[in-house]
Amino acid sequence: MNEPLSILLPYQRRWLADQSQVKVSEKSRRIGITWTEAADRALGAATGGRAGIDGWYIGYNKDMALEFIEAAARWARRFNRAAEAVEEIVLEDERADILAYRIRFASGHKIVALSSRPSNLRGKDGCAVIDEAAFHEDLAGLLKAALAFTMWGGLVRIISTHNGAQNPFNELVSEIRAGRRPYSLHRTTFDEALADGLYKKICEQNETEWNEAKQREWRQQIVDYYGDNVGEELFCVPRASSGAYLSSVLIEARMKAGIPILRWEMPAEFSGRPEAERYSETQAWCEDNIAPALATLDPARASFFGEDFGRSGDLTVIWPLQIAANLTRRTPFVVELRNIPFRNQEQVLTYVVDHLPRFTNGAMDARGNGQYLAETAAQRYGGRIVQVMLSESWYRENMPRYKAAFEDGTIEIPKDADVLADHRAIVLENGVAKISDRRAGSDGKGRHGDSAMAAALAFFASRTDAGLIAYTPARPSGNRELFAGRFDSFGPPPAEEEFAAAHARGF
Repeated sequence: MNEPLSILLPYQRRWLADQSQVKVSEKSRRIGITWTEAADRALGAATGGRAGIDGWYIGYNKDMALEFIEAAARWARRFNRAAEAVEEIVLEDERADILAYRIRFASGHKIVALSSRPSNLRGKDGCAVIDEAAFHEDLAGLLKAALAFTMWGGLVRIISTHNGAQNPFNELVSEIRAGRRPYSLHRTTFDEALADGLYKKICEQNETEWNEAKQREWRQQIVDYYGDNVGEELFCVPRASSGAYLSSVLIEARMKAGIPILRWEMPAEFSGRPEAERYSETQAWCEDNIAPALATLDPARASFFGEDFGRSGDLTVIWPLQIAANLTRRTPFVVELRNIPFRNQEQVLTYVVDHLPRFTNGAMDARGNGQYLAETAAQRYGGRIVQVMLSESWYRENMPRYKAAFEDGTIEIPKDADVLADHRAIVLENGVAKISDRRAGSDGKGRHGDSAMAAALAFFASRTDAGLIAYTPARPSGNRELFAGRFDSFGPPPAEEEFAAAHARGF
């Protein structure tokens, strides 16, 4: 016998618990978010006094309106706060009579279902619920009218499956992810709902036994039923959402001439040389190339960096950023390493980060072999390093913010053909922006969007709160022989008093 489930499943409880003024649900079809919202509206309307709140529901047809009102009435009875009546009324309208449905509560509050004309929300307050928002003819008008509720402490709830990549609902979701709209966003796919017990709840409702095999079979039936529409209907993927993520015109508009790209490549035999020799050559390259670039940084501005790892086929790219007074993320220089041994990559990274003024946060690709470099950086710099396991969810949540920086003109990147090609390698796949599998590069050796990934990680680092306290390292910046060989283990830096003594000797 299956254990009885709670009335609400975890994703439904998360929706109910979120009392943000404006919240949006991007969801699979028929997973019970509207039903959960009906519970919240019934509870709000049943509450007496100033704590209570009227509910205004807008679906795109009469059947949806009736279904919501019936669900709210059932919840009201379950709460033992029975509605006085459920009745059909006619609202006067300049152009035509509009059917509406209402529940009046003993508290004096009410839940009313309206048609989708924006004017129906004018002059009202409480909580506006816009259901299947992507299918309304004038979603922009509805949002404009509904958001006026928030001026007097009211609430707005927007719920929908997708209806195309260019739909205003998808644009709203993208703006929330980009940080342009301060709204709460919930996303629940069909598989996520199943993992939280959706099919178990269906079996419980139908008084049938649940097991894994039955759930797999049922899932496949539902997926097959939706056919070509399955991504949009069940998995929160708007149709026609593929292709280049950033246009060449947009990328080039944020490019600035004069930002150096410091490229270092060594032959395969370099990794077989004695460690001291490799250390010395790496240090010389850093001081000859990176030190002059570091000298151009503003010592008063916070510094961040992103790093995308590669060893032989792909590049390792270290991408610093500084935040200007107008909050523009400015790239002072970029380091690209090809065919550089792991320990010498760590040496270069350490050289860069130790000299960044007011270094605050770094984000590093921690997949595969990149995990070694990310881990050692975290050991050295502590909580300032975010070890990022790049995944579809990371891309979904963070790439819209990166794109918004290009659209808003709040980022500066080098004017370089390979940087352009790397950013053009960011493509939409099933509604998610990520690096494509194709390779490009002006040098004929191939690139895999490496600099674009490093830049996106740097931007992410500049927005995260992972860092502890911004600080200026006491690391000196010259005399390559003084500490030659001191960092063979690349462990913690020498004690501060050693640096102070070195500085006193004219370091």
